Amino acid sequence: MLELRGVSRSFDGKPAVAGLDLDIPAGRTTALLGPSGCGKSTVLRLLIGLLEPDSGQVRFDGAAVRAGDAPEQIAQRRRMGYVIQDGGLFPHLDARGNMALLARHLGWEAARVEERVAALCELTHFPVDGLERFPGQLSGGQRQRVSLMRALMLDPDVLLLDEPLGALDPMIRSELQEDLRRVFAALGKTVVLVTHDIGEAGYLAEEIVLMRAGQIVQRGSLEALVRRPEAPFVSEFVKAQRSPLESLAAGEGEA
Repeated sequence: MLELRGVSRSFDGKPAVAGLDLDIPAGRTTALLGPSGCGKSTVLRLLIGLLEPDSGQVRFDGAAVRAGDAPEQIAQRRRMGYVIQDGGLFPHLDARGNMALLARHLGWEAARVEERVAALCELTHFPVDGLERFPGQLSGGQRQRVSLMRALMLDPDVLLLDEPLGALDPMIRSELQEDLRRVFAALGKTVVLVTHDIGEAGYLAEEIVLMRAGQIVQRGSLEALVRRPEAPFVSEFVKAQRSPLESLAAGEGEA
């Protein structure tokens, strides 16, 4: 569904990704995992055409992805839903207005808009009585649900999510992880998720792509990364994300 071939992109002379080759299979969830600054979000912006590669090619469903506002680029981007960090909701629009903004711009009839809004509220467990509230009146979890519904409004083929749960407290984050997993399974879409949390990646994705300094270090299942690391960095990254049980065991050992 999505391909990068020899893709490089730099900012102010510093490489963000360098000679990257990556295939994203259709109908599956792929997590881009790695430390801050490893190139995960850059890959996501290259996939949707918000950035142009310095070299190499990005392809979506066999067609080249290019930045710009030509009709073919706009039509291509409308086949992708994009959830940015912190949701990116417009503060002057209520939840319904944020969700329906592009659909109304495209001339959807009011009945069609409301039918889609109702279906998405049911899918994401968003309360219907929250549709009239503005982002500042919603909880963090509700704002992320609105952002997800906005990305799904046009029923895109691909869903791209950039650290969608990073700013939430642990309990809300856990609840939304469960909801996202259920939504991904129900829709069967091609999903690319950026995260730095290995547990989240393993819970939500069938395949994990671990990155470092703009390169892919290893890709595969969570079990493969944990039990069959292909480079010292993989072991170091896994070890750095300690579980509460490991911390407790270490404290008991010291005692």
